[in-house]
Amino acid sequence: MAESNYSCSVSQGFNFQKDQQVLVGHIVSCKIGNDQFDSDLNVSNPENASNLVKVFGIVSSIYWAGGYADPVQFSCQVSNFNKTKIATLTHKSLANTEVLFDFNIYDYDPKEKRYYKCFHTNDTKLKGLVLKSGGELAMSIDMDQSMEVVSPKNFSFSLGVMPQDLDMAIHLAVSVSDKFAKKWGVEVAK
Repeated sequence: MAESNYSCSVSQGFNFQKDQQVLVGHIVSCKIGNDQFDSDLNVSNPENASNLVKVFGIVSSIYWAGGYADPVQFSCQVSNFNKTKIATLTHKSLANTEVLFDFNIYDYDPKEKRYYKCFHTNDTKLKGLVLKSGGELAMSIDMDQSMEVVSPKNFSFSLGVMPQDLDMAIHLAVSVSDKFAKKWGVEVAK
């Protein structure tokens, strides 16, 4: 399987500059169990920098090994408000580990001279479960403020998400015009 591994610029995510052509990513929304986190970061849309989008997190890295049952693992910067909600959640015993999330990773096409979505959910929320690693949930929040971008205050959040037993798709592209989708999750008959 071809893996998808993207290291994104947090600085560019918060302070978008048209003259920098680096990977930028957003976790648009995220819900874990019964907790819906706020999409409270108002940042530039790389496809149209004059438009602002509200997102839950600015991606620093996102990884998927490419298989139907492989987890999507990401790290992103979240607001102080969401840090508090996540920190509270990490100290609870999670009876419900369901995750709903969607994301957009943008790359720059030098031929077309514009950004495009290179790894995304096509505006669809993916349904997953918090990944367990060695009996522990693969979810963490850094209590110390990140210093890569100092304003607004932001904190590093990491999450691994396994697919639920559903047929879903992750969309990929290698240029503005070269696009395809790959299956994520395996449907289980009930």
